[in-house]
Amino acid sequence: MTEELHVVLGATGAIGKAVAAELDARGHRVRTVSRGAATGPHHVQADITTTDGAIAACQGAAVVYQCAQPRYERWVAEFPALIRTVLAGVEAAGAKLVMADNLYVYGPVDGPMTEDLPHAAANPKGRVRAEVDELILDAHRSGRIRATLGRASDYYGPSGVNTILGPTVFAAALAGKTARWVGDLDQPHTVAYLPDIAAGLATLGERAEADGRGWHLPAAEAITGREFLGLVRTAAGGKPKIAGLGRGAQRLIGLFNPTVRELGETWYQRDRPFIADDSAFQKAFGPVKVTPHDEGVATTLDWFRHNAA
Repeated sequence: MTEELHVVLGATGAIGKAVAAELDARGHRVRTVSRGAATGPHHVQADITTTDGAIAACQGAAVVYQCAQPRYERWVAEFPALIRTVLAGVEAAGAKLVMADNLYVYGPVDGPMTEDLPHAAANPKGRVRAEVDELILDAHRSGRIRATLGRASDYYGPSGVNTILGPTVFAAALAGKTARWVGDLDQPHTVAYLPDIAAGLATLGERAEADGRGWHLPAAEAITGREFLGLVRTAAGGKPKIAGLGRGAQRLIGLFNPTVRELGETWYQRDRPFIADDSAFQKAFGPVKVTPHDEGVATTLDWFRHNAA
């Protein structure tokens, strides 16, 4: 086990759990942090929305993985302030920051997304994610900290219960309900498997040449909703019905579900190809093996079968 301390913020969330497990498997000394009660011997309870809490959480760290985030509908109101306190904690520790990021910064694009695209999103969530990224990269450029960002698309996997694919696809299929893909069933979409995201973020934390920029994390090939739900149906025994959830249904459900309502702002991710190009990561750090979708789907269904209420 390495002596350097790797700290995972938001460690009770799906990405945080996966990152902590990956770091442990790689032999790193790990501290997990969340606002809730302790979940293990190396867990720290801290409120990282405060400067004091973030400094305490990051104390002694060599690398900090920022996997915490506000509720989806609270991103615009709360994300920049959260990142400012995290930056204060990372700076006080003299640590490197690895940000678990997404693809909102680009807005609608034609063709596969690459890291050199402008951060041109015009919607509120895209703009705030661009603001957050700039706060982090400004801190890196000014020498306050070292930082890198790992971007992933929609994800699925063990513990992925608060995702667009968790309840509506895996839990629904196992409950004998219709498994629903949010968006056009026949548009290719990059979806990432949680352990692959965690492996990518851990690599960014280990490699100095990752610093100072964003990277698209490796994922299996883009897949249509119809193809993905077909894999779920096969792995679940061929019984679940499958369907798409279109814009009209999203608007209707959004009348009483704030999270679904917020999806309308980024519907361009759902009605056309949404593909992330990970070739820069593969060239810099690879070749990186990713989990085939059929294997990831089977493992995720098994987790939901034994863990989801």
